[in-house]
Amino acid sequence: MAIQRPTYQRPDPSVTGSTRTRVVITLGDPNGIGPEVLLKSLHDPHLAPSIAPIVVGSAHVLRQHADVLGYSDLTIHAVDTPPSTLPDDGVVVWDVTGGETHDVQFGQITAQGGALAMQAVEAAVDACLDGTADAMVTAPISKDAIAQAGYTVPGHTEFIAQRTNSPRPMMMMVAGQLRVGLVTAHIPIAKVADAITEAVIRTKLEVLSEALQRDFGIAQPHIAVLGLNPHAGDGGVLGLEEETIIAPALEQARADGLQVSGPIPADGYFATQLNSGYDAVLAMYHDQGLVPFKALAFDRGVNFTAGLPIVRTSPDHGTAYGIAGKGMALPGSMESALQVAAFTAQHRQSSAPAMQ
Repeated sequence: MAIQRPTYQRPDPSVTGSTRTRVVITLGDPNGIGPEVLLKSLHDPHLAPSIAPIVVGSAHVLRQHADVLGYSDLTIHAVDTPPSTLPDDGVVVWDVTGGETHDVQFGQITAQGGALAMQAVEAAVDACLDGTADAMVTAPISKDAIAQAGYTVPGHTEFIAQRTNSPRPMMMMVAGQLRVGLVTAHIPIAKVADAITEAVIRTKLEVLSEALQRDFGIAQPHIAVLGLNPHAGDGGVLGLEEETIIAPALEQARADGLQVSGPIPADGYFATQLNSGYDAVLAMYHDQGLVPFKALAFDRGVNFTAGLPIVRTSPDHGTAYGIAGKGMALPGSMESALQVAAFTAQHRQSSAPAMQ
């Protein structure tokens, strides 16, 4: 496949003014498409006015991806610590490898790739915590690779929650006005029903409502809540969780002042009620929310982690090993992740006094 080579040049920084959000962006798994979609996204001139990007990972890895894409003239500024000001040309890479070089093995799951990906995540989280960065965006990682590297967490969300001492993280998918929160995320489907309790649902509703207010500027959010069973239990015929767990949790949430509706049958919600005035929907488990979300917004969807003291977003796709190194990856989701990170970080900063 022939790769069309664009002219790589950062837009004139003079158009950015003083409102750019300082975003640290992890490279993700070096053997996947993360570095590729990042490079393509940074080429988008529409991002320059709002984002001051600092790539976190390996400069050597980024160079290999750039060469494959035809960006051989790209200037890469490798630094040991995030600089206070960014150069007008090229890309700044905060190299966390300690000078080691890692050769890319496109499409391969390796322990080295998992370790390198997580080193970048650790550094990016710390930069957000100490105020060096305003937000972080994470390129895709491989759960298999990070497990081979010795990490025991199931994914980004759980790792970042641990490192930021956040007991109430929530995976939330965003695409414009479509926002989907999850009660349960990365657990086996056989454990979902037992993991759904009144207390958990109320907590997720609180976190989702707070995020909608603090990060998305919705003063009085209205949340739709899906049922767990087919047809939301169909009056108890297809399951009792709606009557015994979900409905009581919603009743208590309303008593606490939240605007919530449900439980709503999940099979029809995304086809019939997306335009019903809800600001977000809370799904009971991973695929219940993500399958329709990705069907509707796969090329622009964003994974936003609610309930953290820092802003973190990610593209809504994985490492895509099958097309890594072929120049085929679409950058839309990464571009959206950068935009959402900038928007929510700026809104969080502006609304901080009102939320205290």
